[in-house]
Amino acid sequence: MKKTRLALAIATTAMASTPVLATNGDNLIGLGAQSRALGGTGTAAFFGSENALTNPALLGKSQGTEFAIGGTLFKPNVKAETNVASMNYPAAVSQTSDNDTNIIPEVSLSTRINDNWTFGLGIFGSAGMGVDYRDNGGAPDGTGLFNAYSNLQLMKFAPTISYNSSKFGIGFAPVIQYGALDINYKSMNMSDGSVTNYGNGMSTDIGYGFNLGGYFDITSDLTIALAYQSAIDMKYKDQITDAADGFGIGPNGMKTITSNHLEQPAEIKAGIAYTMGSFMLTADAKQIKWGDAKGYKDFNWKDQNVFGVGAKYSGNKYWLGVGYNYGEDPIDKLGNSSNAMQTYSNQAVNMFNNQFFPGIVESHFTFGGGYSLTKNLALDGAIVYAPEVNKKIDTTAVSSMMSGGMNTNPTYQEVKHSQIGYTLSLRMNF
Repeated sequence: MKKTRLALAIATTAMASTPVLATNGDNLIGLGAQSRALGGTGTAAFFGSENALTNPALLGKSQGTEFAIGGTLFKPNVKAETNVASMNYPAAVSQTSDNDTNIIPEVSLSTRINDNWTFGLGIFGSAGMGVDYRDNGGAPDGTGLFNAYSNLQLMKFAPTISYNSSKFGIGFAPVIQYGALDINYKSMNMSDGSVTNYGNGMSTDIGYGFNLGGYFDITSDLTIALAYQSAIDMKYKDQITDAADGFGIGPNGMKTITSNHLEQPAEIKAGIAYTMGSFMLTADAKQIKWGDAKGYKDFNWKDQNVFGVGAKYSGNKYWLGVGYNYGEDPIDKLGNSSNAMQTYSNQAVNMFNNQFFPGIVESHFTFGGGYSLTKNLALDGAIVYAPEVNKKIDTTAVSSMMSGGMNTNPTYQEVKHSQIGYTLSLRMNF
C-alpha cells in the first residue's frame, strides 16, 4: 500500500506541473513503453501491468506481482502562421509553439490474488494538448497570433480486477479522471487598436467512467480480444464559453458554442496477438467516438478509426519491437455558406481548432526495446515519431468581422505539427 500511495503522489505531481500534447486527436497512441513501441497496441497483446487501462482482462495472464513506473518525454513541434489579425495585410506572422517539452507519468501495478483473480492499478497521463504563442512579434501586444495559450491535461486512476480461466479472461476497471484546462489569449479591435484579454486561469474537474475488456485464447499462441472504454464527462468552468465569446461564437454572441463540457470520448477496441517462438505479431483497431463527445462534437470533431500493428522479438534477457499507428485527422473543416454569419461562425470554429487544439497528426512510427537488469528488474524504452502534417484554413470572414468590414482581403491560418516522444519504464517483478 505504501508503494501505491507513493506512485500516486509521483504521478499527480508530474501531471499537475506539465502540459501534454498527444497523438490520436488528444489521446496518446498507447499507455506504457511496450505498447508505445509496438504501434500503440495492447488490446490482445500481453505487456504486463501496463495493460491495466488498455484491456484490464489481460492482467489475468500475469504471474506474481509486477510494479512499473516510468514516463514519456514528449516533444511536439507545432508552428502557426496567420495574417488574420495583421494590421499590415498581407504580412503574416508565425511562431513555433513554446510548449515543446512535456513529461507524461506512468505507474502500474498487478498482483495475482489466486489462480483465477488478479488485482491491478493503473495511473497514467492519458491525454491532453496545448500550444504557447505568447512570444510572437506580430501585431501590437503580440496579438498577431492572439498571444494564444492553451493547456489541457488528463490523468486516469484505475483500480482493476480481472478473472481468468485457462482459455479466457474478463476484466473491469472503474476509472477516476482528473482534468485541467486553461485557454487564454488577446484579441485586438483593428478599428481602434484596443486589446482585450480573454481567460480566467486554469479550471479543473474530476470525472468517472469505466473500462471493460475480455480476451480468448484460440490456441496457446493466438489471442483475440475486445475492450470498451466509457466516455467521461468533464466540465471546465468558464473556459470554453469565455474563449468562444471572444470570437463572437459563445453564449453572448452567435451561440455556436454554449457549453463548458469537454467529454473524453468512448473507445471501442479489438485486437489480435500471435506468437511464433520468439516472435509476436499484434494488431489493434479502435474507434474513438469524438463525434458523440460533448464539446468535441460542437467543434466538429468526428469519430476516428485508429489502426496499430507491432512486431516483437524476445531474446535472452532482452526484447526488441517495432510498430506503426495511423489515425486520420478527426477535425473536419467547416465550409463557407450562403449565409455570411454562418460562414463567419464556421471559420471561427475552424480557426479555434487550428490555433488552440491542433490534434491533426496521423501516422506514427514506433520502435523500442527492453533489457532485464536482474532477475526481478527490467528497463523498457520506446520512441514514437509522427512526421509533420499541415492544415490551412480560410479566415477571411473572421478578418472582416474583426476589422469592422475594413479588411476584406483573403486571410488564412495554417498550422504545421510533428511529434517525437521518448518513453522509459522500470519494471519490478516479485
